[in-house]
Amino acid sequence: MLNPQLHLNTKIFDKDVEQAPTRKGFGLGLLQAGTDNENIVALCSDLTESTQMHLFKEKFEKRFIEMGIAEQNMATVASGMAAMGKIPFMSSYAMFSPGRNWEQIRTAICYNNRKVIIVGSHAGVSVGPDGGTHQAIEDIALMRVIPNMTVVYPCDSVEAKKVTLASVYSRTPVYIRLAREKSPIITTEDTPFEIGKAQILFVPDVGLAQVGIIATGPLLSRALFAAKELEKKGIRVKVMNLATIKPLDTKAIAELARECKAIITVEEHQIAGGMGSAIAEYLVGEYPVPMEFVGVADAFGQSGTQDELIAHYNLDTTNIVKAAEKVLERKSKIYQ
Repeated sequence: MLNPQLHLNTKIFDKDVEQAPTRKGFGLGLLQAGTDNENIVALCSDLTESTQMHLFKEKFEKRFIEMGIAEQNMATVASGMAAMGKIPFMSSYAMFSPGRNWEQIRTAICYNNRKVIIVGSHAGVSVGPDGGTHQAIEDIALMRVIPNMTVVYPCDSVEAKKVTLASVYSRTPVYIRLAREKSPIITTEDTPFEIGKAQILFVPDVGLAQVGIIATGPLLSRALFAAKELEKKGIRVKVMNLATIKPLDTKAIAELARECKAIITVEEHQIAGGMGSAIAEYLVGEYPVPMEFVGVADAFGQSGTQDELIAHYNLDTTNIVKAAEKVLERKSKIYQ
């Protein structure tokens, strides 16, 4: 069942559940942040409406800079503005930022620990018709490896707004990963959020969980549907929303691993170097348990609808259920 303490959207399992892209939540959050703090500035690389920065631009034209197709320059300008006391948000498609300007982010922003919020939109395979060249499924790996960088991937548009507002108070650079397509609204305005804190969204009706599913980003909704399916099969499940990939909430992850002794990770990203890898790196030294990884298995994206691509890359509810059954089989052999 849904965790009643988190005030989640009770319509999440309904066919008519409200949907919105996470980038929309970012746009609304940036507008509010700019209203609250005059030091906030926005920079964009020729994708103002696509990244939803147009809301900020329309109200604060003098605090918005159109950088053109010059992502490397955008990163260095943002770093300089941060050094002068501004709080820059810089946005583009994730394939171009951090995909194209990674070295400038590393050296100009993170090496100097400049408080710049880097917004990578249109990430993951569900970008769909944009095709494989525009589908960033390596960006989490790129960003989490840089010292001083915080990496956050909101599960829905409501959480994306909260992430945007919270990033203003970060002491380090922040990477916010966003999606293009609509996804179900899972949380509400009353759902608590804090950068660096994981949350258990789905819990068994009774007893301890037999398997823990850790999901990040909009695929969290499919993880919740998988939990419902597993529940029908008599399998007790907990589902964690891991919005902050770096720094990890190691306490919450360790607690889940100790209870379930079997973990599945779910992400719209390459398995190698992604959120699942980060969790495995931690658990191998803290509390090793059998794990299964639901993600892109060493492949590029391609053109297609969101649902077609999610299914093609085995990221859908059916494959999450299969991963749970597989990891439980391995668990039974270890803990028999």
